Amino acid sequence: MRSPERARLTATLRSLKEHAGLSLTGLGEHTSFSKSSWGRYLKGETLPPREAVRELCRLAGEPEGRCLALWELAESESSGRTARVPPPARPETAPEAEPAKEPAEGPTPGDPAPPRPTPPTAAATAHRRSWRVTVVIVAVLAVTAGGVTAAALLLPPDRTPDDSRGPATTTAGAGTGATTGPGTGPPSPRCQGGACEGRDPLNMLCGIGLDTLIERRTASGARLQVRYSATCGTSWGRIWNTRVGDRVELTAAGSTRSAEITDALDATAYIYTPMTRTAPGTLVRACFRPSGQTRREECFEATVR
Repeated sequence: MRSPERARLTATLRSLKEHAGLSLTGLGEHTSFSKSSWGRYLKGETLPPREAVRELCRLAGEPEGRCLALWELAESESSGRTARVPPPARPETAPEAEPAKEPAEGPTPGDPAPPRPTPPTAAATAHRRSWRVTVVIVAVLAVTAGGVTAAALLLPPDRTPDDSRGPATTTAGAGTGATTGPGTGPPSPRCQGGACEGRDPLNMLCGIGLDTLIERRTASGARLQVRYSATCGTSWGRIWNTRVGDRVELTAAGSTRSAEITDALDATAYIYTPMTRTAPGTLVRACFRPSGQTRREECFEATVR
């Protein structure tokens, strides 16, 4: 059974993968670790090495200190170094002593020296160390309140980062490393119009101040949305609650963009199509193609306003 520490680390790594815009294959190509290894790390089956966490943070443009602090807590729990110190054993009752002889005045030359203080046990040292790590986590969250990673660290173990955002969230660009401080506006998008064609809406920071053109629940239970960013001048689709093999296609002004659920990890997250250029008056058509042969394709249309 996964510990809460491991579950929170796994949720954070999955959030970083999504914001990096990479599949398992992409992670295998851009890091020192294989696709199969990343599959185990992101399912929580295996605790990733510290270097794997650092490399994923770099790919997602996220400061590594926050994630490494959470990794340290999960690693400490996994290795047993956070085991609670057992309560001290109660001293046994000494047997009744025989009547003592008349003691001689002054110390006897053969008396043993008084016992030395017992040094702290390894378990007690580990217990104090785990508290220090916890303090680091709390301090990091206080400093980075409002960031995507901070939100992931606070999730309960049985929820994923996608559950925490919900279907109407408009802060998709937060994981790219651009942040806003007090008194500053949202970060500017990295492309506009034709320059966004075929690009990832998350990486291009187009998920801020957007409109939802279509929102439907399909016959298979999957959810579909079509988003429009007036700032970027683009639209894209996204699906979740899906199954392996499900596919979404978005067509606007003759250009079609698509995304497919390729593995079990994709099926637990939001999956986005690349962006296509749109403007007020553009007709956008989204089609959901469920896996298998028994379900029919479902299509929806909306006009950009």
